[in-house]
Amino acid sequence: MIEFLMVCNKAGAVRVSRNYTTNPLPEPRSVLHACLKRNTPQQCCHFMLKEGGMQVRVVFRQYASLFFILGISEEDNIMSHFAFIHNLVETLNSYFSNVCELDLMHNVDRAHMILDEIVVNGFITESNRSRVLAPIAILDKSIEKV
Repeated sequence: MIEFLMVCNKAGAVRVSRNYTTNPLPEPRSVLHACLKRNTPQQCCHFMLKEGGMQVRVVFRQYASLFFILGISEEDNIMSHFAFIHNLVETLNSYFSNVCELDLMHNVDRAHMILDEIVVNGFITESNRSRVLAPIAILDKSIEKV
């Protein structure tokens, strides 16, 4: 189960975040600092985070200047969450045509809609890119008519 998702830049500014549990989100700068320490080809891209009485496995990937950071349950498959991060980035790339930090800043509602189509209550429910983007395309068409 996904416990939280954060998309941060290298400075630690959170661009998109979603919490799927009642636990509070960890401090973004401390999580990003831990990710930056491990973001070398020799280091792994996941680690255990113990903060505020919460123990969660953190999985992350860096795409350009953005870090996609997931907090997942200890028993979850790490590789499936790497595939989820890649699928999320590919879906965002399809919608924004090569997504960047400014796209997420100015269209945070669209980014949340895409994320909400893929993840429901912390579980990945849809991975088909065209099915994820179809409701958003309908919304965009209705806005253009007005």
